[in-house]
Amino acid sequence: MKQNFFPQQTHFLGVLLPEELEAEIEEYRAYMRSAYNCKSGQRTPLHVTLVPPFRLPEEFSTRDIESAIQKRILPKADDFRFVSKVSGFGAFSERTLFASVELSPKWTYLRDKTVSALLEACPQCTKKDARAFTPHITIANRDIPEGGVKKALSSLGEKELCADFPVNNITIFERKNSLWQIASVIEI
Repeated sequence: MKQNFFPQQTHFLGVLLPEELEAEIEEYRAYMRSAYNCKSGQRTPLHVTLVPPFRLPEEFSTRDIESAIQKRILPKADDFRFVSKVSGFGAFSERTLFASVELSPKWTYLRDKTVSALLEACPQCTKKDARAFTPHITIANRDIPEGGVKKALSSLGEKELCADFPVNNITIFERKNSLWQIASVIEI
């Protein structure tokens, strides 16, 4: 039996999508479930990740994260609120298929300040990702069959996904009963 010695991830932070865009992206998720039997991550609310999953030490709580965001981000909310654009599709190798979100300095600024607020409140719970920030909306991941990404990108490339959406929240997601659930939505 395989043993997992990595601590269970408990939280991540992201930006929820507006309902209209969520409904459109959900159609692409449904396509991946139907055509490729993808199930991984399909029940997580659609979002753009700011801070990838991490384990929050027991001495801290979701409320600590919420307070840090309210203290560090909300006083300058006008600096963080903006309109972004989703356009087309992309992939991270054969592992993740996503709707492409246009990178802008505003995304990087929001991500960096969110990570800083989190680390100030809950030191060493995570670290800033060393990889370049690529904002995206995951459609399918981890269980895409071999060769499926190329075929799906070809099929999805025929769709016209192009929409503006407001970046107006930071959402704290918490793992409960093996599912990611919304713990708190902080409007910015």
